[in-house]
Amino acid sequence: MTYANPPAMRNLDEIAIRLQEELDEKDTVREIAIKSARAIIRLSGGAVHSIHKGEDATQMLSTALEESARLKSLLEVHPDIWTSGLVSDALQEMAEAAMVHSIQEGEDLPTPEELGVPPAPYLLGLADTIGEIRRFTLISLREGKMQEAIAYLDMMEEMFLVLMRFDYPQALVAIRRKQDIARSLVEKTRGDVTLAVSSRRLQERIDELNKKL
Repeated sequence: MTYANPPAMRNLDEIAIRLQEELDEKDTVREIAIKSARAIIRLSGGAVHSIHKGEDATQMLSTALEESARLKSLLEVHPDIWTSGLVSDALQEMAEAAMVHSIQEGEDLPTPEELGVPPAPYLLGLADTIGEIRRFTLISLREGKMQEAIAYLDMMEEMFLVLMRFDYPQALVAIRRKQDIARSLVEKTRGDVTLAVSSRRLQERIDELNKKL
């Protein structure tokens, strides 16, 4: 087909240059986001590890929160990166660490707003916290602190019941697998606590009988 007046494309190069500039900027920001997310994950994981060792994780967690705030500010004009998997995974780890820390300190759970974390990663972090509470429970059982173990189990069950309220498509929040894992952890922990309490009562009964002999 031949045109009497071929269509003009004088602005094609200008469009290409502008697109390249925008994508170059996004690529640079994405690389920064990847490094920041890795730092948040490392700090959050270190905080949880320190908590289970009985160490003070306040400073490490505070640094993770500061890094997250800086990343959020950087990505204000790049919401697609902020909601991407690489950032969400880091925010999930940070939310989990903050919740575990609050439990260790006997404080209320930090809210999503306080952490600056969107609903989905916050909820996934809550789900993972159940596994960390199981570790607290088992430690309490080993140390013979039955009431403390029961209190942790109650906490796990309460979290699980809250978690089961959320029934949304996987595309919105990938919660179903974590719900299944949480259910399994609660059931195992309930069995561990029940067995330990029964053993303790049996031993106490045996001790009482021995004293009467």
